[in-house]
Amino acid sequence: MKGQETRDFQSEVKQLLHLMIHSLYSNKEIFLRELISNASDATDKLRFLALSNSKLYENDSELHVRISINKDNRTIKIDDNGIGMSRQEVIDNIGTIAKSGTKLFLESIKANKSNDKLIGQFGVGFYSAFIVSDKVSLRTRTAGTSLDEGVFWESTGEGEYTIADVKKADRGTEITLHIRKGEDDFLDAWNIRRIVSKYSDHIALPVEFEVQDKDNNSTKWEQINKAQALWIRNKSEITNQDYNEFYKHITHDFQDPLIWSHNRVEGIQEYTSLLYIPSHAPFDMWNRDHKRGIKLYIQRVFIMDNAKQFIPNYLRFVRGLIDSSNLPLNVSREILQDSKITKNLCTALTKRVLQMLESLSKNDCEKYKVFWKEFGLVLKEGPAEDNINQKTIAKLLRFTSTKNNTSEQTISLEDYVSRMVEGQEKIYFITADSYSAAKSSPNLELFDKKNIEVLLLSDRIDEWMMSYLNDFNGKSFQSVSKIDDSLNKLLDKEITEQRKIEKELEPFIKRIQKSLNNRVKEVRLTHRLTNTPAVVTTASNDMTTQMAKLLSAAGKELPDVKYIFEINPDHSLVKFISDIKDETNFNEWIELLLEQSLLVECGTLEDPNKFILRMNKLLMS
Repeated sequence: MKGQETRDFQSEVKQLLHLMIHSLYSNKEIFLRELISNASDATDKLRFLALSNSKLYENDSELHVRISINKDNRTIKIDDNGIGMSRQEVIDNIGTIAKSGTKLFLESIKANKSNDKLIGQFGVGFYSAFIVSDKVSLRTRTAGTSLDEGVFWESTGEGEYTIADVKKADRGTEITLHIRKGEDDFLDAWNIRRIVSKYSDHIALPVEFEVQDKDNNSTKWEQINKAQALWIRNKSEITNQDYNEFYKHITHDFQDPLIWSHNRVEGIQEYTSLLYIPSHAPFDMWNRDHKRGIKLYIQRVFIMDNAKQFIPNYLRFVRGLIDSSNLPLNVSREILQDSKITKNLCTALTKRVLQMLESLSKNDCEKYKVFWKEFGLVLKEGPAEDNINQKTIAKLLRFTSTKNNTSEQTISLEDYVSRMVEGQEKIYFITADSYSAAKSSPNLELFDKKNIEVLLLSDRIDEWMMSYLNDFNGKSFQSVSKIDDSLNKLLDKEITEQRKIEKELEPFIKRIQKSLNNRVKEVRLTHRLTNTPAVVTTASNDMTTQMAKLLSAAGKELPDVKYIFEINPDHSLVKFISDIKDETNFNEWIELLLEQSLLVECGTLEDPNKFILRMNKLLMS
């Protein structure tokens, strides 16, 4: 063979193949499903490219995938007449794994007893062939190329592979699996038919099986799947298992989805959509290049994967497809971006997904908990991105609060509002770096005393999200670490009593202001604290600590946050400090109080060692 060479696999592929060969799988038959799905993808790509270049069909437009068994040679052959691969594509697609998260996959597959559930999450389905094979051979040729531009590839999965140039009469890819001893079930024709019927019945591509005609001593190809696009069938004819298997086919996922919606719209704008909510998040969900999972078909012709124009970014976890009759078959990405029809479809699909989530939250709380655990952080992007559906999104949000004894986010805003105490005007919340920091914040002392629930927000995105949420069911949101008049209405002390105390301690406050100079925006007394001597807060219109951290993490240069230093006049330490006559000693105690307050609010100090030295010095005096 021309151009023959032996290459080493990428190191991570070696590890993966070792696991494929030597690990135990609970469902070995998944290899056939993966290879048929890959063949289906190859024919979809050819069908799309042939819209602008019909010569790619090479006088054979009947697309199919064919399976044959040779018991004597212990082989299974899977052959498609799709787009095929070039030599470089074979090296890139099989010799390496270019997918993000491969190391995480390897770690997960080692730790997970049900390894077959993990394969499809990383686009490594081809390697599942080694679950049942001790050698895999491949012959392929790209559609539209000359016959001598075929490629041969072969490996035993032991760390290297052979690649060479060969002649191949037909376009597409032919894979031969050399079945290892002990896997004889996969050489049984009835078993292969059963697997195809179970996993690939819905594929809109004929799967044909080679049948021996003993009377005529000949062979023929018999179609063994329905080969009808599932989404165009009547919903009454489709079982839950059909929907689940189709989801696994288009996503290469091995777990059932949480919920799906199959919808057909007729009229001026005609389309069919089949949308799924997965049961787990992919490892690359937070990558900037994460691909959204909506496939675009036009009149059942595959157009493109990952059509991001049809789903907003905060719903990027949605999988499925849309088949439209309104867009032109020679559709381009520019047309998609500018089309009014595309925008209308995006609006409709967004509402459909939100309706699915509403239904799930109301009818199956346990499944919605799974959804929120996997995708809650993504959905929290919604209030900022989608003002039109903000009220609906707000109903879907989940939080933990001071009424919970766990960090698990299970409380809806409707739950919170239903528990508001008499006279409570606002929905109170606090943001912090962690659940523990939020729950132990001194800003909660008054609310604990009054038995008023406070939402505890500790995800990085929470501060940004809350800056876009204005109200819920007529109740506005209020951060307990910001100054607000509504908080004063919760105090036990009467206004006249407060003013009396403030008058008496006015010299003390001025003395503190003089000590701190311009390092704080203001010094004032507070009656909201019970166990804490002092806190720092921000004005209602000023940037919060968490927002400053968020913007700083994004590389923004920001001015320092100017805090309001609030002193608790009823605390014994404050009373002790107010009686100190020596200015140097007084200044040291005020610095310590401020640093304590900043440490609680910010989680860190500019000079922690200086704080420790000051505290030790005062403890020893």
